[in-house]
Amino acid sequence: MRESGPSHTAFRVATHRAVHQVLDVPRVFDDPLALAILGPEKSAEVRTHPAHFDRSPLSRGMRAFVVARSRFAEDALADAVARGVAQYVVLGAGLDTFAYRNPFPSLRVFEVDHPATQTWKRARLADAGIAVPETLTFAAVDFQTESLETGLARAGFDRGRPAFFSWLGVTIYLPEAVVRGTFAFVARLPPPSGLVFDFAAPPGSLNWIERQAFKLLEARVASIGEPWVTYFEPAPLAADLAGMGFHDVQVLDAAAVNARYFANRSDRLRVGHLAHLAVGLKGGDGALAPIKGPISARCG
Repeated sequence: MRESGPSHTAFRVATHRAVHQVLDVPRVFDDPLALAILGPEKSAEVRTHPAHFDRSPLSRGMRAFVVARSRFAEDALADAVARGVAQYVVLGAGLDTFAYRNPFPSLRVFEVDHPATQTWKRARLADAGIAVPETLTFAAVDFQTESLETGLARAGFDRGRPAFFSWLGVTIYLPEAVVRGTFAFVARLPPPSGLVFDFAAPPGSLNWIERQAFKLLEARVASIGEPWVTYFEPAPLAADLAGMGFHDVQVLDAAAVNARYFANRSDRLRVGHLAHLAVGLKGGDGALAPIKGPISARCG
């Protein structure tokens, strides 16, 4: 974590979302604020030279995963709102823009992130002329000094009401105990609460070529002080979530993600084999939309 702004990874993720708005047709994920949140210099670079950000299968695969997981999360959120959820918590929000284009008037959004990141983001929002809606609360949490539960309580989060959580691009960077502790916190909330997140499977599940790409990415993030530390096997993870009280758990592997979001495209936009998405719901009402393509695991 840098003291004066978001992590390098968070800014790179935001850039992937912006490039997708300019370069890819059809879009998997529409974000009308993706370019503005980058600032005038970077957004101008993306608009003028989008191909500069599409020079390798590795960057293309990462962009595909970034937009697929955002689409997956916001689709799952819409289902949760339809079931009556009125609190949405974005963990590790980075430069996510959902709160500023929130289509649900009754949905309270909590953005949870490191205080330095939120300070930088709020300055960026002001510079871009993006208004902070009354439905948004910034929950600055330094996990080195306090818990998620404490930070959310200070921000006005109501543990007595259902909530939906999204946690994208984060679990791989945290100790497994912290990840599982967050799962358990959400599992203690009343139904129909839920959680959507992404995770990485162990690199041993990859073939030789995929492992080389993995090693390249792993070395790159480690070199900027953001090493990968936690991986999950999909089937045991789904079983663990079910054991915590998530009664409808779905885990998508890369094949399922590609089948759902990238089938029949004329370009080469696809996610790589390390990518996994998961969603768990309290209550087991069967309200999840059916998933097309292979599924790593399903419990509930």
